[in-house]
Amino acid sequence: MSVNLTLLIVMGALYACGIYLILERSLTRVLLGLMLLTNATNLLILTTGGYAGLAPFFNKDTGADEYADPLPQALILTSIVISFAVTAFMLGIIYRTWVLARQDEIQDDIEDLRVAETPRFDAEDDAPIPAETSEFPLTMLGSDGSGISDHADHAESGESVVAGAKKIPAADAAAEEQPGSRNVNPGPEGGVK
Repeated sequence: MSVNLTLLIVMGALYACGIYLILERSLTRVLLGLMLLTNATNLLILTTGGYAGLAPFFNKDTGADEYADPLPQALILTSIVISFAVTAFMLGIIYRTWVLARQDEIQDDIEDLRVAETPRFDAEDDAPIPAETSEFPLTMLGSDGSGISDHADHAESGESVVAGAKKIPAADAAAEEQPGSRNVNPGPEGGVK
C-alpha cells in the first residue's frame, strides 16, 4: 500500500493548527481547533482505508482483494455526526458566554487560583497515625504508651493509665475499649444515668 504524501502533509498541518487553536483562551478559537482536528481525523481514517476499490457489494466473480473496505467510510460518517454534535454544543456554550458576559475569553476562576496556591502539605491528612486505630482493645502497659499488649492479664495487675488529666486503672481503660463498657450505666432511653 502506498501512502499519499499530500494527504499526510495536509493531515499534519490540520492537526498542528487544531492543537494550537485548542490551547487558546478564546472559545471561538477552541471551536475552530476542534473542527480542524475532526477534519484531520477524517483524513487519517480515509488514508488508512487503503486503495479505492470496487463498490462494496457482493459478487461471485470479484476477488477479495478488489473490494473496497466500507468500514473507514462508516467511521468517517460517524465522525462527521459526532463532530457536528460537538460543534453545536460548543456554539451553544459560546453563545451563552457572549450573552452573559459579552466576552469570548475564558478567565481564570478564583477558586482554581486558590487551589493552585495551596500548599501540598495538609496538617490533618499528613499527621502521623496514632498507635491505636483498630476497634480491637489494646491495653497500655505504661503511661508513656511504650508498652502495648492485647492480653487482659496485664490490665489486672493494678497499673494505671493517664487519660486526659486523671489516672484511671488499666482494667477500666481496657474495659472502655470493649463493647458494653463496664464503666457506663445506660439509662432507660439509652442515655447515661
